[in-house]
Amino acid sequence: MAEKKVKEVSEKTTTAKAAGGASGKKIMATEWTYDVLRRPIISEKTAKCAESNAIAFEIDARATKKDVAKAFIAIYNVAPRSVNILNVKGKTKGGRFKGSNGSQKTVKKAYVTLSKEDKVDVMGAKA
Repeated sequence: MAEKKVKEVSEKTTTAKAAGGASGKKIMATEWTYDVLRRPIISEKTAKCAESNAIAFEIDARATKKDVAKAFIAIYNVAPRSVNILNVKGKTKGGRFKGSNGSQKTVKKAYVTLSKEDKVDVMGAKA
């Protein structure tokens, strides 16, 4: 996983907030960046979280909070206030079809909280 880390490129024109810190470096999006944030999760619970300016994503199972924060900065150019990660184990379903058992997939979720003045359109709607 070390070779797939997010690359950082020095650029003086970016603000410290958009660059994710006072270092003055802009985080570039790579292939791994788009693998970290797989898809936004749209549900009733995430709609309630959106009222407090939080967004939920399904993420890669190997991703850490730092990876999620860097990927979010690289893709949306907004620094998150906090990142919370949650592992949701897949449920086991009984033998409803010919006595075979199955299970749902295990998912890793990230709840990214933004500051009050930041807005991000994860659905990509064109106005």
